[in-house]
Amino acid sequence: MGVHKEEAETYKNKGNDAFKLDKYEDAISFYSKAINLAEKDSRDMATYLKNRAAAYLKTNEYSKVIQDCDEALKIVPEDPKALFRRSQALENLQRYEEAYRDAKTIFTVDPTNKAVQPILSRLHAIVQERARQNAQTSNKVEQMFKLAFNFNEDKEKREKAIGNLLVLAKENSGADIMLKNGIVHKIQQLLKVEKNTDIYCNAVRIVSQLCKRNIDRTKNIIKIVGIPWFLEIIDSDIEERVNVAQYCIQVILNSFSGMDNKKDTKPDAKLCEENKNEIEILLSCLTYSITNAVITGQARDAIMELIMRNCHYNAINWAERFVEIKGLHRLLEVCSELEEYKYESAMNITPSSRTIAAACLARIYENMYYDQARERFNNQVDEFVKDKLMSPDLESKVRVTVAITSLLRGPLDVGNYVISKEGILEMILVMAQTDDPLQQKVACECIIAAASKKDKARTIINKGVDILKKLYQCKNDAVRVRALVGLCKVGSFGGDDASIRPFADGSTKKLAEACRKFLINPAKDNDVRKWAAEGLSYLTLDADVKEALVEDKAALQALIELAKTGDQSCLYGVVTTLVNLCNAYDKQEVIPEMLELAKFAKHHIPEEHELDDPDFVNKRITVLAKAGVTTGLVALSKTKSDNSRELIARVFNSICSLQELRGIVVQQGGTKVLIPLSLEGTLKGKKQAAQALARIGITMNPEVAYPGQRNLEVVRPLLALLHPDCSALENFEAMMALCNLAGMNETTRNRILKEGGLSKIEHYLYEDHTMLLRAATQCVCNLVLSEDVIKTYEGNNDKTKFLYLLCQEEDFDTVMAAAGALCTLTSVSKICCRKLLDLQPWLETLRCLLANPDKEIQYRGTYILFNIINGDKDIAFKIFETDVMEILMALTKLEEPEQKRTKELAQKCLNAAEEMGVIRKPDETPMMDPFAEVDNEH
Repeated sequence: MGVHKEEAETYKNKGNDAFKLDKYEDAISFYSKAINLAEKDSRDMATYLKNRAAAYLKTNEYSKVIQDCDEALKIVPEDPKALFRRSQALENLQRYEEAYRDAKTIFTVDPTNKAVQPILSRLHAIVQERARQNAQTSNKVEQMFKLAFNFNEDKEKREKAIGNLLVLAKENSGADIMLKNGIVHKIQQLLKVEKNTDIYCNAVRIVSQLCKRNIDRTKNIIKIVGIPWFLEIIDSDIEERVNVAQYCIQVILNSFSGMDNKKDTKPDAKLCEENKNEIEILLSCLTYSITNAVITGQARDAIMELIMRNCHYNAINWAERFVEIKGLHRLLEVCSELEEYKYESAMNITPSSRTIAAACLARIYENMYYDQARERFNNQVDEFVKDKLMSPDLESKVRVTVAITSLLRGPLDVGNYVISKEGILEMILVMAQTDDPLQQKVACECIIAAASKKDKARTIINKGVDILKKLYQCKNDAVRVRALVGLCKVGSFGGDDASIRPFADGSTKKLAEACRKFLINPAKDNDVRKWAAEGLSYLTLDADVKEALVEDKAALQALIELAKTGDQSCLYGVVTTLVNLCNAYDKQEVIPEMLELAKFAKHHIPEEHELDDPDFVNKRITVLAKAGVTTGLVALSKTKSDNSRELIARVFNSICSLQELRGIVVQQGGTKVLIPLSLEGTLKGKKQAAQALARIGITMNPEVAYPGQRNLEVVRPLLALLHPDCSALENFEAMMALCNLAGMNETTRNRILKEGGLSKIEHYLYEDHTMLLRAATQCVCNLVLSEDVIKTYEGNNDKTKFLYLLCQEEDFDTVMAAAGALCTLTSVSKICCRKLLDLQPWLETLRCLLANPDKEIQYRGTYILFNIINGDKDIAFKIFETDVMEILMALTKLEEPEQKRTKELAQKCLNAAEEMGVIRKPDETPMMDPFAEVDNEH
């Protein structure tokens, strides 16, 4: 035991030495080793814990300080050092009352302790002020309670009171007082009878705010109301109520998992484990509610979106558990639900329900990243299909077909796996040939979804085109339009290759005209028009169809109006058509050598249509933007489908590629949706949205383009474009937008620095690409307005020197920006001034600036020189030993009015040198070099 004690003491001493050298991480490591060796509950153990707490204080790990001090105080109660360190940690965590309690205890134990007296005084003032504020908050809460929960009060007073309570809930003190006064129970009672949507929604928002980032409060609230209550409040046909309830449930899940509602935030594994039961119960309840027959369609959609949001591996990672509790069966039941089969136990669905369910299935399948998991997924789908087909009735066949369609629109691999099973495609083709409109309709939909791969399209061309043509002749519009879309899809499988045409010449235009008639006919319902839009999404790969459609104002307007409805089921058709019109799809780069090789090998070579030239494409984009397509995109952008979000981002980016259209995008709310599109989704989608934001930020005042908080939110997506995987154009546009942002204010500059922007931007200063080098230099020129950036340039590095070297670049704008940055640096930092003269070619660079043919660069060079010599006699002697004085003399003779500033600055430089005694007027005896004598002494 004695050996352990000596070893522990050695580690303690090593920890003390490391602490004195400011090596706090090492100190913590040594103290931890001493703690592991020390005898439990001994005074030595208390000492080691106190010492480690001191080191944790230095590394700002305040929770660990409290933990160590708590343990030390169990061994030696009222130990002044342990109390003192715990008090400091509590104060840093803004737990002022507890910090004051510890400080008072120290004073009681040791009244002569001088170190604690100022702390006690300061904490006393804070605690008193907080007590006063709490009293005020308590009074406010009481007043607001009387107004908000009293139905006899005036409507406006009640609305204002509930709004005030929401504001108070954002403060910890307000939230605690409200909870203590029973606000949750009051809200629970209120929502049973409240008819005013604003009051209702704000009441739910208060609950969200109380739960936000506070596990104890969240558990307390769930204990009061129970999880079923949250499922009750989401069950509404009023969209705003559903949205606030959905947000509230997400906040609860975020609190338990450590996630945030901000994009790209990841859960805390430790918190997820600690709150495993709560997360499990809540997500299980949501899963079982998917097929609840009595809830509204809007509530069902919101629940599926919550599952989709939290099942992914970058969120709570609940996908495998979802499959385990038969969640797939429930989603497939929603997928198979039809308006035509309305009976007592039928589920309420919206036009978007099946689309959301398909997207949810795709998100779940995305998480099945190993073979066994995918096998379990496929087995459950097989079970569902078999169960349905066990029933001989027609309804089961129809439902299976509709579910397969959703699988083909969601996890395509699973859909193809199911439809490839023996007899399934044959069953669908047989259904298509019946005289029953419902069977015909669902069979057409499935055929359309199945023709998504070329091999399937060929099979359907061989087996199903005649069936589709026959169905197109029937009198039922719903069947006709679906058959038409099937024909459009198989007729377009050559893509934008002008040389592939599966049907006879002219057929594509005829099909497009048929789609148009369905689309613009006001007598047709939205379902028919939606399918017409989907038909056009395939046909518009043909450049002739694109040109005809963009010149057809009625069809274009009908398409945009359909988008404005926000109906998720029409999303694919509308957005894909817009992508095709803008040529915003990925185009394969054709390498001339490979083209020649393909010709030699007699391989098929894709041909671009003459109407897909940039001039025609830009004209189509302009027509779309002026017709109001942005408003439609904004309405559709709430989709949770990452692929659809990518398509929307592509259209936005195409519009923003034309400078004159960027104002329209901002006016119609484009930037508001582009920011979330740039933060979440596919990699290509995020890049497209970020590039659109960059383009807006280049040509528009950032205060107009990104108003309010958006100028901070846009920083991350712009910085994401400064990546080797992005093109030079994307890099350049991102830096230009960041340059404008950096010129806004200190807050925005700080955000750029916080997101690691400085190092990313500086990387491009070393690029052998004129435009990238220029943009990076201009960006740095604005960033050096920040004190933090100036400190980095003063550090032990060559950043300032490199900027100085850039003043010799051939590109005029780069030199202007580099000189501008140096003007700022040299005006505030003597360290940066001295660094410039450490460069071997410092004189050559200075001459380049002072004798520059451009008047502005000349002025900036003179300004830099004045900053360098001003107040620094040593540097001034070094500079005036050269021919710089003659250049300055020449500058003082300038007569042009626009060079007046340069002339005055040159004179100031000479005057400053004269005042320091570095130079004298020509009639005076020249000064001797003061360093000559020093050299002789050596």
